Amino acid sequence: MDKLTPGARYLGDQRCAFTFWAPLLEAAAVHLLAPEERLIPMVRDARGYWRATVTGIEPGALYCYRWNDQFDRPDPASCRQPDGVHGPSAVVDHAFAWTDAGWRPPPFERWVLYELHVGTFTPEGTFDAIIPRLPELRALGVTALSLMPVAQFPGERNWGYDGVYPYAVQNSYGGVEGLKRLVDACHRQGLVVILDVVYNHLGPEGNYLWDLGTYFTDQYRTPWGAAVNYDGPHSPGVRHYVTENLRYWFETCHCDALRLDAVHAIYDFGARPILAELAAVAADCGRRLGRPCTLIAESDLNDPRLLRSPDAGGYGLDAQWSDDFHHALHAVLTGERHGYYEDFGSLDQLAQAYRRPFVYAWNYSPHRQRLHGDDPGDCPAWRFLAFGQNHDQVGNRPLGERFSALLPFPALKLAAAAVLLSPYVPLLFMGEEYGEPRPFLYFISHGDPALIEGVRQGRREDFLELGATGEAPDPQDPSSFAGSKLQWELAQTGRHAQLRAFYAELLRLRRELPALAWLDNASLTAAAIAPTALELRRWRDENRIVAWFNFSGRAIEVTATLGPGRWRKQLDAADPAWGGPGSGLPATLQPGAVALALPPYAVAVYAAGLSQ
Repeated sequence: MDKLTPGARYLGDQRCAFTFWAPLLEAAAVHLLAPEERLIPMVRDARGYWRATVTGIEPGALYCYRWNDQFDRPDPASCRQPDGVHGPSAVVDHAFAWTDAGWRPPPFERWVLYELHVGTFTPEGTFDAIIPRLPELRALGVTALSLMPVAQFPGERNWGYDGVYPYAVQNSYGGVEGLKRLVDACHRQGLVVILDVVYNHLGPEGNYLWDLGTYFTDQYRTPWGAAVNYDGPHSPGVRHYVTENLRYWFETCHCDALRLDAVHAIYDFGARPILAELAAVAADCGRRLGRPCTLIAESDLNDPRLLRSPDAGGYGLDAQWSDDFHHALHAVLTGERHGYYEDFGSLDQLAQAYRRPFVYAWNYSPHRQRLHGDDPGDCPAWRFLAFGQNHDQVGNRPLGERFSALLPFPALKLAAAAVLLSPYVPLLFMGEEYGEPRPFLYFISHGDPALIEGVRQGRREDFLELGATGEAPDPQDPSSFAGSKLQWELAQTGRHAQLRAFYAELLRLRRELPALAWLDNASLTAAAIAPTALELRRWRDENRIVAWFNFSGRAIEVTATLGPGRWRKQLDAADPAWGGPGSGLPATLQPGAVALALPPYAVAVYAAGLSQ
C-alpha cells in the first residue's frame, strides 16, 4: 500500500506506522493508551501528513492522536473503534486467511441484488449471523448481497448513514474481522458483495473531523449541512482520504462493488471531479486484483454522464439506480401522489420506464418545477438498477410500511413481476420475497440528548407533512429497531412461502429465457393496452416473450396480436401454486389476434421460439 495510506498500518514484528492528515495543526502525537501509556511525537511533511512509526506495539493496542498538545481524538482513519465513536481507536492486523483466491464475480448483467441491513436481517444483527442464510438467498436466485453502510456510527442502532469513521467497521456488527468472514463466505457461495459507502457527508455525533478545518466546506450546502471539501483549499488531502477508503474496501476487505450514496450531494466543480477519480481508482484496483471493482451510483439527477466514459465527457461509473422506474411503478400500484410521486401515476409512464431508464429525460417535472434529467439512450439497460422497494422508499415513509402493508397479496406478485421481467438489473429489499409484514422504521441510538430530540422533531414534521395520523414512531426507542427485524420463520409458511416460490420462479425464468436474460431497451416494446393493463414484449434471437399485467383489482378483457409460432404459458400469477385462485388462461396461444380475460392483478407470461 501507499506509505501515505491514512491510519494505523500494522507492519508485523511489533511495529506500526501511523499516518494522519491535518495540515492546520501545529503539533501532533500518537498517544498510546493500552496496554501501556506512551506519547510519541509525529513528524509533519510539506503536504500536511503527520507520521510516526512505533515499535513495541501489538494489534489491539488502543491509541488516539493528540492535537496541538491539548486534545486527544480518535484516528479519522481508524479501522476499529471498540468503545464506539467517542472512544480510542485500536490497531488492527489485517492478515486474514482468505479462501477466495480464485473468485471472479459474474458479469454485472447477471447480478440480482439483495439489499439488507445487518442489524435487522437476523435476530443477532451481526455479520456472522448472515452466513447461515446465504444458501437460502442463493437458492432464491440472488447473486449479490448489497449491505447498507457498516462504517462505525453512534451506538448500536442506526441505518448506517450517520457513520463517522469511514474505515472502521461497526463494532456491534462484528467489526472488520466479521465483515471479512462474511465476504469470504459469500464468495464461497458464489455471491457478490456490495457495500454502501457514504462520501457525501459524515454523521453529526462523533464527527471530530469538523474541528480540523479542512474536511468540510461552507461553499456548498447539503441536506446534512456543510459539504465535504472536494474542490476547495486543502482538498487534495480530503480526496486522498476518500480514494484510499475506496481502496480499503476493495483490496483489504475484498468487496466486489461499492454503492455510492446520494452522489447528487457530492459537490466538486474541479476539472477532474472526485467521482471520475473514484472510477479511475476502482479501475486501478481491478487491475491489481485481477477482477472487476464495480461502482454503482445513487443519484436523483437522471444524469447519464455518471455512466459515460471520460472520453465521452462522463465520469466512468459502472451503474446507477433508476428511481424513475420505482416511482412510476409505486405510483401506479398504490395511487399515491405526494412528494415526488406527484410526477408519476400513469401507466404510460411505467411503459416508458421499460423503454428508457429515465421517465424524465430533460422534460418538465411538475414536482421540481423545472426541466429534469437527460436522455440515457447511449447507456445500455444493464447499467441501471430497478426495484419496487428499497431501504429509502420503505424506511422514509412515516410508518415504514412495505408493500405487504400497502397492497393486497395478488398485487405483491404483480410488483415482483414488474421488476423482475424488466430489462434492468433487479434489486430486492430484504424480506420482500416472502412479504415480511413488519415495517422497516428509521432508528438511531445517539448519545446527545439535543441531537436525539432534533431527529425526533424532524420525523414528527415529516409524519405530519405526509398526512399520517397517530403518533410518529420514536427513532431512539429500541422498539423501533426491534420491530424492524425480519421474521424468517414466516418464509416457510402459507402465502409467505408461496410468494417466495413465485420470486424464485421469476428469477429462474429471467436466467433461462434468452429474451429475459438479454438486458436491452432496444429489444422490447411496452405499452398500455387498456386503462389498467400493460403489455411488455421482449426478444432475443428466436426467443420471444409477451407479458400482460393488470394493475387493477378488477378483471379486465384485453386483446393482442401474436406473431408466428406456438406461444406457451410460462407464468400465471393466479396459479394455485402461487396462492392464486386459478385464471383459466390457456396453456398455449396461437398466432394472430387473441382475446384474454385477465384476473385482478394478473401477471401472465407467454413465450415462443423455445426449443422444447
